[in-house]
Amino acid sequence: MSAENTFADIGARILRNRWLMRAPIWLYRAGAGALLGSRVLMLEHIGRKSGTRRYVVLEVIDHPTPDTYVVASGFGSRAQWFRNIEADPHIRVWAASRKPRHGTARILSQDEADRTLAVYRNRRPKAWEQFKPILEDTLGQPITDTDTPLPMVALQLS
Repeated sequence: MSAENTFADIGARILRNRWLMRAPIWLYRAGAGALLGSRVLMLEHIGRKSGTRRYVVLEVIDHPTPDTYVVASGFGSRAQWFRNIEADPHIRVWAASRKPRHGTARILSQDEADRTLAVYRNRRPKAWEQFKPILEDTLGQPITDTDTPLPMVALQLS
């Protein structure tokens, strides 16, 4: 097994570990989200079946305007948070140490997702080199330069 495959396997296992993935939520709730830097945010969404508030911490793929963040669904369209924002796009976002802000989630078109991913790859080539195999493992398919299977969502704050 190559080092790249081992890294991808370990990374995918970490992403599937609920406790590890939920730990940053407590930092945001404690008002210490700034410790995680500007490359992540916490998204509050409403459970499509339960109607209760749910939280997920996601990497910021792009921040094209002060009121817009773009995030990706590393588990594709089957991710619970993604399915929830499809059902109810009303969200709240915590970014760094700023107060939470309400907004609306919009799933990017295929062309928009492809362009956004190209910008991300060019801006953060080392991060992309590390995370691409992990994402391919969680998605179960390769990520190519066009027709990316990685769904992306624009979070427009109000």
